Amino acid sequence: MKSNTMKKEKGSLDRREFLKLSALGLASLTIIPSWSMNGVRIAPSDRVTLGFIGLGQQGLSDFYSFSQVPGVQVLACSDVDSLKTERFKRRLGKWQASMNMKVHCDKYENYEELLNRKDIDAVSIATPDHWHALNAIHACQAGKDVYCQKPLAYTITEGLAIMRAVRDNNRVLQVGSQQRSSKEFIKAMDLVRKGAIGHIEKIYAKVGDTPTPFDLPKQEVPKNLNFNLWLGPLNDPKIHYHSDICPTISLEPEQNEQLWGAWRWYCETGNGYTADWGAHMFDISQAAIGMDGSGPVEYIPKGYNGAEYLTMKYANGIVMTEQPYRDDDPNAQGIKFIGDKGWIQVARGFLQASDPNLLKEDERTEKGVGAGEFEVSSPHMQNFIDCMKSRKKPVASVEVGCSTNTLCCLANIATELKRPVRWNPATLTFVDDTEAENHRLYKYEYRKPYKLPYYDK
Repeated sequence: MKSNTMKKEKGSLDRREFLKLSALGLASLTIIPSWSMNGVRIAPSDRVTLGFIGLGQQGLSDFYSFSQVPGVQVLACSDVDSLKTERFKRRLGKWQASMNMKVHCDKYENYEELLNRKDIDAVSIATPDHWHALNAIHACQAGKDVYCQKPLAYTITEGLAIMRAVRDNNRVLQVGSQQRSSKEFIKAMDLVRKGAIGHIEKIYAKVGDTPTPFDLPKQEVPKNLNFNLWLGPLNDPKIHYHSDICPTISLEPEQNEQLWGAWRWYCETGNGYTADWGAHMFDISQAAIGMDGSGPVEYIPKGYNGAEYLTMKYANGIVMTEQPYRDDDPNAQGIKFIGDKGWIQVARGFLQASDPNLLKEDERTEKGVGAGEFEVSSPHMQNFIDCMKSRKKPVASVEVGCSTNTLCCLANIATELKRPVRWNPATLTFVDDTEAENHRLYKYEYRKPYKLPYYDK
């Protein structure tokens, strides 16, 4: 069996190669004066300048979180939907005016133009998952640090390629798995790691359904959307435009998206709840039991030989299942760690333990919070900015994101194949399984002229 290998590419892209997918011009540089936040003056030497790539609801949420981090300035934005770039510019302008900054934002359809800016330190990526690899790798090669929304990539190979790009270009990358910066999850992980509930035997991690085949009817592409560019490297003729996968907005009057992009729920364009929420709940589970950078060795799909739930087995004997973590709310996403001395349940705004003495009174919470309430994640952005300055690894580093992404992809591969899949986390290879190795979620052929850097077939 062939093992996947990464092609090492040192330094930046050749300029002609880097710009080949769009006609780019050299962006003019802007000198930005110091400004104040909450009465505290921020010197130019302390500022961090950002560009935003992908301006849907998640991109707006990430901007709001970054806007609360001292020293952050935003210079440019990019999206394949011209209405969304204009919406972002307007919202940014209101914030800039409120902070006594110069009101200005450059808009781009092609993200490569934004990356060509010498005055941008880092980018925030909130594009659909199939664009993450090219966005992040090109950003690294352009000398930018990266905040990339979860999951890190669409396929296993893409995640590995991003990891190589970050390392080879000495970049800082933070994955948007913001639960790692949330107090209830930090507390739960700390208790598990300290052995407060003994040896962990089982983990119940509720994330939701696996993706389904793309079945939306074809619609006419609106003039404000470059759908061909939205598709990018996706190489499946079944995919066509529908407003569910590219939610529409209007500006006069302002009408925001009625749903978040449904591309995530379809096999051909996303990885379902398995990755969307798995990048949160599976991610925390991995961290708590010391499996960052590693993962399960066997994946058993729901229904196989009567299996009631998707099951993942670790080499150390721990078994993680995708199932309800609490009986009173079976559809809520969350985690239950079960040890030989007790249990801990954790979700967003929710933390309980079998032994109440493990938690202080102000740490025990029962209500929980909705996904929308949790999306403002400034502590996670602050960690990223701090690590940009210190050059240390952030709490959700590229290695973390890569191993979690690999887990989610493998779970979906086993589900689609309708049989167990065995994986070696040390060698990053399947165990005697050519069929799984040829699955699109391990690797897939990019649509021309797109190519995945740092990957050698």
